[in-house]
Amino acid sequence: MRDRWAVILAGGDGTRLQSMTRAISGDNRPKQFVPVMGRSTLLNQTRHRVALSIEPARTLIVVTQKHRRFYEPLTHEVSPDLLVEQPANKGTAPAILYALLRVAAKSPKAVVALFPSDHFFADDEQFMSHVDVALDAVEVQPETVLLLGITPTTPETEYGWIEPQPSILCHAQKSITRVKKFWEKPAAKLAKTLLDRGCLWNSFVMVGTAAAILKLTRAAMPELYAAFEATVPTFETANEAEALAELYAHIDESNFSHEVLAARPEDLMVMRVADVGWSDLGEPNRVLSTLARIGMQSELAMSAS
Repeated sequence: MRDRWAVILAGGDGTRLQSMTRAISGDNRPKQFVPVMGRSTLLNQTRHRVALSIEPARTLIVVTQKHRRFYEPLTHEVSPDLLVEQPANKGTAPAILYALLRVAAKSPKAVVALFPSDHFFADDEQFMSHVDVALDAVEVQPETVLLLGITPTTPETEYGWIEPQPSILCHAQKSITRVKKFWEKPAAKLAKTLLDRGCLWNSFVMVGTAAAILKLTRAAMPELYAAFEATVPTFETANEAEALAELYAHIDESNFSHEVLAARPEDLMVMRVADVGWSDLGEPNRVLSTLARIGMQSELAMSAS
């Protein structure tokens, strides 16, 4: 059996969308625990999407303890060893590092796909077909860390962009090329230039062996890596919660995109993904535009805007 695992990142606070999610849910729960698009929560939509390619029994979900009342239903569906509970939200870098070390402890040769829990795809099957190709590619070249870049439709200024290295195949769907540079939330003029140059939106979906992504993280953030590595012997023991609480009390918040990916583009590859109706639901206007694009109406979302 292929040793394929998934990590779903669901530990964020979702503050930028809170006015809308409060109107929908009646409380301050983060957006991943809210049915923003349809009747299912964004997290459950992500779980369903990921399950098209990766077994739920090999899917870890990263959460943050202060949100426990919102993810409590998961504890009845998900094995405790698959629910990665952070003592606090310290950003995506600690969340990813903790989850990958947990995967590596279970399966040292695992191939892992990482997914945000607050994104939308109009065509889940089409998107996951790209993930399948990425998983296949990483199994052939285990040293590869591969990002999925969405073919852009507009010069979006609120997304991160990936500039691929020049290649005769770089405009073909599912083609894989080296990363040249990352551009974070470019100004309008630069965004238009990036669109014309064939750059891609950064979906923040990433595929690689656990070992390769951990190696990348260690090179970019050696102190944080060493601090987390010291907690590995406590995993799935009575001492894990205490060890993690002490660690999280002393580390700073850090962003994986900024401090790992953008710092080491030469170590990364990118796959061009077709237009699969992707949206990062980071702010109310983006939710409303996505609802309009797919012809779905949400009175609560509209009124909350």
